[in-house]
Amino acid sequence: MTPLAQTSFALEPATRTTAKAWHGIALCIAALALLPLLLPYTALATNVLIYGLFALGYNLVFGRLGLLSFGHATFFGAGAYATGIVLTRHAPAGVAWLALGLLCSVIVSTLAALAMSFIATRLRGIYLAMVTLALGQCAYFAALQATDWTGGENGLSGVHVAPLDVFGMRVDLGDPFTKYYVFFCVVAIVLVLMWRLLESPFGLAVEAVRENEARAKACGYNANAVKIVAFSISGAVCGVAGAFKGLHLGLVPLETLSLHTAGLVVLTSLLGGMRTFFGPFIGALVILVIEDVLAVRTEHWQFFTGAIFVACVLFFPQGIAGAVLGRWRRNP
Repeated sequence: MTPLAQTSFALEPATRTTAKAWHGIALCIAALALLPLLLPYTALATNVLIYGLFALGYNLVFGRLGLLSFGHATFFGAGAYATGIVLTRHAPAGVAWLALGLLCSVIVSTLAALAMSFIATRLRGIYLAMVTLALGQCAYFAALQATDWTGGENGLSGVHVAPLDVFGMRVDLGDPFTKYYVFFCVVAIVLVLMWRLLESPFGLAVEAVRENEARAKACGYNANAVKIVAFSISGAVCGVAGAFKGLHLGLVPLETLSLHTAGLVVLTSLLGGMRTFFGPFIGALVILVIEDVLAVRTEHWQFFTGAIFVACVLFFPQGIAGAVLGRWRRNP
C-alpha cells in the first residue's frame, strides 16, 4: 500500500460523525439555550457565551494543535474594532450594516491571524509564546495610537444597533434576553461547524501535527500549512466573539487587546479542558461566576480566583470537562 493510500485509509474514519457525537453537540447547545434561566442575570450568561466562543476558537490552536499563543487577544480585539468601526460610522445600523460589521470582524481577524501565523508557526515552545506575546503588544500599542479609528485609551464608544426588522419581526438588541438568543443562534452554528471541522480530515491532520510533527511530515502532511490554516480559522472564531463583546458593551475598550485578555483565554481553556469540545464554555462559566460572586464580597477576589484555579489544575489536570469525560469513559 502506498503512503498516499495509507493516509487516505487513516482519514476515512474521521469523516464519520456518530449519532452519539451529535447527541453531545445537541446537549451542549441545549445547555447554552437554558443558561440565561439558570444564572442570576442575562448579562452574565451573555459574557459566558462570548468568552466561551473566544476560548473555543483559541482551543483550536492551544488544545488541538498544541501551540501556546499569547496573541489571541489581537484577533478578539480586531473583530471588536472592525464591527465597531462599521457600526459607529453608519448608525442607526440596520440588518445589512450589522451583517457587514460581523463579516468585517471575520475578515479582519482572519487576516490578522494569517499574518501572525506566518511568523509564529515557524517557531516552537516558549519562542512561539514570546513572539505571539510581542505581536499582541504591538497590536495593543497600535490601537492606542490610532485614536481616530479606535478612540485610543478611551475606547471606541457608540457601538449600538437600532431595532432590526427581520422577516417582519422587531428584533431589539437593546433587550438583554433578545441579544443573548441572537448571539446564541450564531454560536450554535459555529459549534456545529467547528465540530464538523474537527471530525474532518483536516481535524485529523491537526491532531497528527500535535502528536508528532516529524511523523506527520513523513506521512505527507504539510505541517506549516496545517498550522497556518488552524491559526486563521481560530482567528475568525475569536473575531466573532470580539464583535459580540463590542455589541454587548456598546463600546470597544482598549482592554480587548490587552495582555489580561490574552491570559484570560488561556486560563479559560485550561480550566475547562483544553482538549475537550465543550470545555471552553465550562471554563468561561466557572471563571465568570466565581468573579461575579467574589467581586462583590472582597476587593481581593483575584487572590481567591487564583487559588481556585491552582486547585483545579492540581486536582483536574485535564480540566473540568476532561475530568468528567474521563470518569464517564471509565464508568459508562
